[in-house]
Amino acid sequence: MQRKSVSIQILMSPWKPFHNRNVSNFISLPVACRLFKGPEYQMDTPRILLADDDALLRLDLRTLLEERNYRVVGEAEDGSRALELARELKPSVTLLDVKMPGSDGIEVAGIIAKERLGAVVMLTGYSDSNIVERAISAGVLGFLVKPFRGPEIQPCLNLAVARYKEMTALEQAFEGTRADMEQDRLSRKAVRVLMGRDDLDEREAMRRIQAQSLSSGRPITRICEAIILSDEVIAQNK
Repeated sequence: MQRKSVSIQILMSPWKPFHNRNVSNFISLPVACRLFKGPEYQMDTPRILLADDDALLRLDLRTLLEERNYRVVGEAEDGSRALELARELKPSVTLLDVKMPGSDGIEVAGIIAKERLGAVVMLTGYSDSNIVERAISAGVLGFLVKPFRGPEIQPCLNLAVARYKEMTALEQAFEGTRADMEQDRLSRKAVRVLMGRDDLDEREAMRRIQAQSLSSGRPITRICEAIILSDEVIAQNK
C-alpha cells in the first residue's frame, strides 16, 4: 500500500523562551537536512518510546522505525503509562500522540521535558495553532504529522536528539559555571579568614586549604565552609 506524503517540522530553538511561538519557529525537512548533515550531528541510533492509543498506528510506526534499525524500548497506550515508562526507561526520544486517554500527550511532554527524561516528538494529525503553542511551551522538540513516511522519520528524530543534547550540555555548562563561581566566593572568604587568623599571606592560605582538601578527600568548597563556620562561631563566642 502506497503511503501518503507527510509534513515534518523541526524545532530550531531551545524549549524556552521562544520569540514567536508559532509554525514559523520550525524549518522544513530539506533545509534541516542541509543544516544538520555535519559530523557533529552524527549520533548513535536513538532508543525510542512510542506512545499512542491506536494500536495499529503503533504497529505501523514501530515497523517503520525497526526497518531503519531503531530500537523501540517501550510502548504505551495512554499518557500515564507513557510517563511511567519514560521515567523507567529514559529513552533518547519519546514519541507522543497529542490526544490520548488520561493525561494527554502535551501534558506528558511537559513533565518529560521538566524532568529531563529525553527529547519529545509529537505525533499529530492536527495543525491547530493552539496545539502548536501548547506543545512548544511544553518543551516539544519536533513534530511528526500523520500519516507517516519512513524516509523522513530519521532526520526528525536525530535532529530532536541533537537539540536535546545541545540544551542539556548548555544547562550543565551553566551549572558548572555557577558551581565554580560559588567555590571562588567561598575560597576568597576562607583565605581572608586564614590570613587574619594565622597571619598568612594569600598564597600560603590557599595552599593550606588545598592541602587539607587533598588529605581529607573532601571538596575545597566543604573545607572553605568549615573554615568560615569556625570563624563565625569563634566571633559569636567572644
